[in-house]
Amino acid sequence: MRSLLISPLIALSFAASVFAAPPIKADAPALPPSNFARDAVLNAARDAPDAPASPAKDPEVKGETNKDPVTDGADSGPKGTVFNGQSVPPIPELSGTTLDQDISKGTWLVEFFSPYCHHCKAFAPTWQTLHEFYYTSDPLPASNKESSDSLNSFTRYYDFKFAKIDCVAFGSACSDHNINSFPTVVQFKDGKEVERKVGALPMKDEVKWIESMLETIKPGSRQKDGPKLPKVGANSSPDFKGAAVVGPAKEADAIAEATKSTTSTTSTKSLLKATKVAKETANPAGTSVPLTAETFQQRVTTTHDPWFIKFYAPWCHHCQAMAPSWHAMARDMKGKLNVGEVNCEVERRLCKDVNVKGYPTLIYFQAGERIEYEGLRGLGDLISYANKAVSAGDGVVDVDAAAFEALEKDEEVIFLYFYDHATTSEDFQALERLLLSLIGHAKLVKTKDPALSARYKISTWPRLIVSRDGKPTYYTPLSPRDMRDFRKVLGWMQANWLPIVPELTSSNARDIMDHRLVVLAILNRERKEDFEIARRELKSAALEWIDKEIQAFQLERQELRDAKQLRIEEAEDRNDQRGLRAAKQIRIDMNEIDRKEVGFAWVDGVFWERWLKTTFGIDVKDGEKVVINDEDNQRYWDLTSTGNPIVPSRVSILETLPKVVASPPKISPKHKNSFFGHLIWTVRSGMSAHPLITLGLVIGLLVGASIWGRGLIRRGKAFGNTGSFFTVGNEKDGLLGGAATGGKVD
Repeated sequence: MRSLLISPLIALSFAASVFAAPPIKADAPALPPSNFARDAVLNAARDAPDAPASPAKDPEVKGETNKDPVTDGADSGPKGTVFNGQSVPPIPELSGTTLDQDISKGTWLVEFFSPYCHHCKAFAPTWQTLHEFYYTSDPLPASNKESSDSLNSFTRYYDFKFAKIDCVAFGSACSDHNINSFPTVVQFKDGKEVERKVGALPMKDEVKWIESMLETIKPGSRQKDGPKLPKVGANSSPDFKGAAVVGPAKEADAIAEATKSTTSTTSTKSLLKATKVAKETANPAGTSVPLTAETFQQRVTTTHDPWFIKFYAPWCHHCQAMAPSWHAMARDMKGKLNVGEVNCEVERRLCKDVNVKGYPTLIYFQAGERIEYEGLRGLGDLISYANKAVSAGDGVVDVDAAAFEALEKDEEVIFLYFYDHATTSEDFQALERLLLSLIGHAKLVKTKDPALSARYKISTWPRLIVSRDGKPTYYTPLSPRDMRDFRKVLGWMQANWLPIVPELTSSNARDIMDHRLVVLAILNRERKEDFEIARRELKSAALEWIDKEIQAFQLERQELRDAKQLRIEEAEDRNDQRGLRAAKQIRIDMNEIDRKEVGFAWVDGVFWERWLKTTFGIDVKDGEKVVINDEDNQRYWDLTSTGNPIVPSRVSILETLPKVVASPPKISPKHKNSFFGHLIWTVRSGMSAHPLITLGLVIGLLVGASIWGRGLIRRGKAFGNTGSFFTVGNEKDGLLGGAATGGKVD
């Protein structure tokens, strides 16, 4: 009986000895410890009865209570530290079960280590110092950083985080990422591996690598010579002046506060104060300031000041033509907005870092973010955009019902964000990020006015809608993650930031015409009365069509819901549990239903006279007309079912549109290209739409041509040919192939 009890202990001791001494080298592949050995230890530890332990009383383990990441308890985890007088939380230690989810957003630098690896232990102080140094660094020295959650902090500014994962505890996760040596440091960008370094590198090499990452994330934001590095294990950097050292009495509280996960309740006013610009100091001389790589970093990338900058080349004719308007705009922005210019012939590296691909390129910068201006380059267009950029610097303005109604009179498109007392600072920060992308497109405001909530039937907060000519469209996702998803929200905004009936211009032509049918009214501004009547009729047709589409959408969705309910009831009647589960798992997604979107727009027939004649064969001098354009398929309709021209009338448009939208269309379209041009376009479209079929046809043609060619060769040899396709006659033959005998040839 005793031998039976001792045997498991011997097995356990053997497994522990195997588990405790893995043969790992920094420069050679080394696998994590055996899964069998690890499981034996963990299962034994789990099944063993709890025993009282007091590390402080054990002389053999005194002073070693927080050093073993495997044996640490919940209360003896890693502690925060103090660096440059600031409290620093411990390096996040990721879990293998949620690793991919944790690193799915932003840039992560993750150390894969083993607690038994001597190289990992030697590298640990370097990794800790790197974390402390960058965590406390200020990317915007001119800013007043209040907390680590501030938008000005290193982590938030670069969206860059340090972390580590224990490959002994989470061996499968490390194997999934092909970790064969310890330590291995891997850079992830939005969950995808970018680069890795194997082995314990010196601090200067790690910093050089990290600096290159940060420069890629925010071009021009890092010093050319690199930062002044602290020594490994130091608690401050060389240039730290000690002005904000945490007192000994408060150090423990500061560290505890830094390591505690809390939800920030920063008010909107304090957030706006952190990003608001002192307008009275902007552009004091009213000029376009020439910028170099050095001044660009000092005045643009390392500040929150807004800048509107032109990147140009002296030999560029478009740049020369735009120069007077650019300088006039700079004079108009005196005291409002900083205006600058960069000569890309001189500052080639800077223009490359900014990713300038053509001249001139106009970019608006603010607080490390950027947006390229793609509108018209006339003086009025530039001033209009600059004024909208200045107003965006005020942040998202809070409005009530009266202010919103006044805003509706001036703005065709308004995005309205509803919030309440429970809305968090993270929600407001996500909202502020959207401002830059909306400059020149639409207005963004927020409200907590109950009157506006009642007007738009808002019952959950936060909520986002867009009002276009008083007609609301709702952002349907409601989860906090979806409301803070910058790309998802911006994509929805881009799909809805055009007015219901916009004017077609060169700057918005692609947004209006691509991937949809467009009812395009060709109008003449000079006939003011007819112009206003036509626009009013076009808008009435658009609103009525949108109402019909909404009703059809709701009816289709209800039909799908009814079909799902019938499946559920049928499965319940048959007592079919498998069918019931399958029916309940049916997901109704209206986005998967292919519907041809219809848009409405108008174009100045006088200004775009030549384009309209060559494209649609229409001259506005003959009167206002309407065409229904399908840009994706290079076709259009300009006649009703009775053969009459479509005119800007609600009745004419709404009678014709359903017959055009039908599949196939009940009215024959006209094509923009000639017959051969249309044929080529059709073939090209078919090839892009069905690449596998196209590949099969090409292979078939090649095989057929080869067989045909071989048949010709064989037939040629049978008749005494030389095997070539073209037979050259004997040199004595006549000019027309007859024999040179002097005889007559018929």
